[in-house]
Amino acid sequence: MSTHPITPDEQTLVGWREWVGLPGVGVEWLKAKIDTGAQTSSLHAFGLKEFERDGAPWVRFQVHPWQRSADDAVTVELPVHDRRRVRSSSGHTEKRIVVMLDVRLHGRILPAEVTLTRRDAMGFRMLVGRELLSGDFLVDSAASFLGDRPPREVRRANKRVGERVPEKTSRRTFRHPAED
Repeated sequence: MSTHPITPDEQTLVGWREWVGLPGVGVEWLKAKIDTGAQTSSLHAFGLKEFERDGAPWVRFQVHPWQRSADDAVTVELPVHDRRRVRSSSGHTEKRIVVMLDVRLHGRILPAEVTLTRRDAMGFRMLVGRELLSGDFLVDSAASFLGDRPPREVRRANKRVGERVPEKTSRRTFRHPAED
């Protein structure tokens, strides 16, 4: 990290919501809310199951990339990086599993600590927190989707409940490279 403060000219401008990707686990596009009130990023994870592999704690979960749909679910297995207590905006405290994921934002791939939780009541599958944004991004709270966008058919399919995205498989599994 640099020792001089980064000026706004050196920062990438993001809106309050952006398209992101999780390239290390095969999730090409996901709508995310940029949340400067959250320290750590958070991912909506389905079917969370903890297990041991070679004596180390791991977690298996599913990512449903499309809002209001289980189509094209991706099953992910990763080592547990940490466990943390997280306080929601409503004041509720929850202990969450933390995993390391690469997050693609505005064409840049950044390693991030990501907590796993059920976000059923929320409109976004992912929250991007301050740790991922720090120093490199400037948030324009009046703007949306300033970065990369998926093709139009993907954006349209994401708006429709239960419709599949063209030319995708319905279930995929990605395992951590350490397993190979």
